Amino acid sequence: MAEDLDALEDHLLGAVGALSTAPPEPATVSTDLGPDGLRALWDAQVGSRLLDHTARWLRGPGLGFYTIGSAGHESNAAVALALRPTDPALLHYRSGGFYLARAGQVPGHDGVRDVLLGLTAAAEEPIAGGRHKVFGHRDLAVIPQTSTIASHLPRAVGVAFAIDRARKLDVAGAWPADAIVVCSFGDASANHATALAAFNTAGHCAHQHLPLPLLFVCEDNGIGISVRTPPGWVEEASAGRAGLRYASADGTDPAGTFTTARELAAWVRATRRPAFLHLRTVRYLGHAGTDVEAAYRTPAELRDDLARDPLLGTARLLVAAGVAEPHELVAGYLARRARLREQALDAAALPPLRSPTEVMAPLAPRRPAAVRTAVADHAPGTAATTADATGAADGAGMTLAQAVNHTLGELLDRYPQLLVFGEDVAAKGGVYGVTRGLLQRAGAGRVFDTVLDETSVLGLALGAAITGLLPVPEIQYLAYLHNAEDQLRGEAATLSFFSTGQYRNGMVVRVQGYAYQKGFGGHFHNDNALGVLRDIPGLVIASPARPDDAAAMLRTCVAAAHVDGTVSVFLEPIALYHERDLHEPGDGGWLAAPGPPADHAPLGAGRVHGAGQDLTIVTWANGLRMSLRAARRLAARGVEARVLDLRWLAPLPLDDLLREAAATGSVLVADETRATGGVSEGVVTALVDAGFGGRIARVASADSFIPLGDAAHLVLLSEGDIEAAALRLVGIDR
Repeated sequence: MAEDLDALEDHLLGAVGALSTAPPEPATVSTDLGPDGLRALWDAQVGSRLLDHTARWLRGPGLGFYTIGSAGHESNAAVALALRPTDPALLHYRSGGFYLARAGQVPGHDGVRDVLLGLTAAAEEPIAGGRHKVFGHRDLAVIPQTSTIASHLPRAVGVAFAIDRARKLDVAGAWPADAIVVCSFGDASANHATALAAFNTAGHCAHQHLPLPLLFVCEDNGIGISVRTPPGWVEEASAGRAGLRYASADGTDPAGTFTTARELAAWVRATRRPAFLHLRTVRYLGHAGTDVEAAYRTPAELRDDLARDPLLGTARLLVAAGVAEPHELVAGYLARRARLREQALDAAALPPLRSPTEVMAPLAPRRPAAVRTAVADHAPGTAATTADATGAADGAGMTLAQAVNHTLGELLDRYPQLLVFGEDVAAKGGVYGVTRGLLQRAGAGRVFDTVLDETSVLGLALGAAITGLLPVPEIQYLAYLHNAEDQLRGEAATLSFFSTGQYRNGMVVRVQGYAYQKGFGGHFHNDNALGVLRDIPGLVIASPARPDDAAAMLRTCVAAAHVDGTVSVFLEPIALYHERDLHEPGDGGWLAAPGPPADHAPLGAGRVHGAGQDLTIVTWANGLRMSLRAARRLAARGVEARVLDLRWLAPLPLDDLLREAAATGSVLVADETRATGGVSEGVVTALVDAGFGGRIARVASADSFIPLGDAAHLVLLSEGDIEAAALRLVGIDR
């Protein structure tokens, strides 16, 4: 044997070598796997185990960068063999055996090399391109996941929902019509809020008899880093969960695991209902390479675990079935071990990513010409009238709410794969009537209410988008987004980055937000916090104020989702939804026609109002109306101001900003978000970074949560604040 075997390898090979070759009783070797299945299982399990040892071997000289392994979990390979290679899989970071078994089902794929390239962060790694070590491959229907805390489970629910929804809508989906989804995770992750949201939503769908072909696989090794899962907890929490069929399997029994997984998968495929497979496993080699298990586990416990090795269970079956001799298995393991180390050194010699441009290339591709073409190509010859929904006929002046409604109806007509969903959006038409009439227009298959859980709303969108649909979910209030923002940050925005653009989840998340609602509010209905959105790489943040801009920008966001897989947050200022006037009651100054269906507003393009030469006021959303009103009063004081509506908070319209700043030499940023973490910080920084040498000032809302009632006006930006700051900037005493 090799001299540098560690204790786990030494025990495994010793136990395998000592297996009896005496003829067994036939009943003890009966298995649904068959000889070829047993060989495939052993091959995947051994490959996964050797990759874990190799990862640590590479880490020593600094050639490898990831040591969280799958050792002890290799019975998940039997789950892969129980499924079809076209069934989409979202895998736990310890599902190495599954990945290699799936690769073995598709001719021409070398799963071991895929993983080695991930361990060494090689730029030619086939899914993430050296950006992270993930299990993923487009040809294997494995969607890459970086999550360690179950944040991929809501997406899995969305994929399962979308498979059958795409078939019903007669829309080409990414997966076969009879596919099922498999999603694996750990026992510790099963306690996370995102996992509970996914279980609840899956059960909720099943309760309503909505098709949801999803197989949850909980790989339960009994410990999360160093924190133990109480014995029996996973079973007690999961066996009686509403809407989920439960089954368990013992990872030390690979034949039984395969049989249970195959029966459960067949049931999910036939019934289109979700199920939960509780796979009991063991964890070897600690949580990761730096983890010292002896600090929190007893020597006796660690020794007892060695008898539960899933590889030993498969070896017993191979020997008992006469498929292999013990010495052949040992010799094969050692030969493959040496070969894999040679492959690892080859992988470590490959070039990594070498420049920021190379790293960021798949982050957020932008093809503005293609987006413009898509808007035009999807424009109908004559827009359908939506007067019954909006209260305004086509071409007439509309409010902001009417323009959004009108455009959503137009887009539902244009894109048969587009879905509008969220809380209260269907029969009620939204809290503010913005989606009124869309259910009748497009039908319940495309406009529907969801559970009241923002994590599930976004997870549904993530899954629908990757399946080939075009989701436009609604988050009812900006403050509610914070409950679920990691679905944008950790899942939506990272997918293209960690799959080199091979997987995309283009979507437009409509968020009703900001403050200034009259006679209503409090913190959860008046929220002006955008900091959590502005620092998400690649995320587009659209924030229209006027009805015509809202229509054009919404068309752009949907086209960008369709063409480039762009993830957009479309922030709609609630206080402006039904505003009609600008300066005087009855002037109709805030009404506007949404423009022809081919109109769009390019990403990162602002809009200028006025041509004043004394001052440039930079603002957006509610700030636009306040700034235009303040500019009129400033004109009476002899100060001529122009107002730049940013419209896009990410990417900022830098060219427009610098041009309009240079035109006057004085810039006031009117920011309805908070002074700390608000948008104005980014605007001022952009001006300074670009070398703008003129005068700059900003005025913003206070660093406060927004109280109920009239007290809100004590901490929010006001027209008076804008006017006073403008006068100070140009040197006029009030």
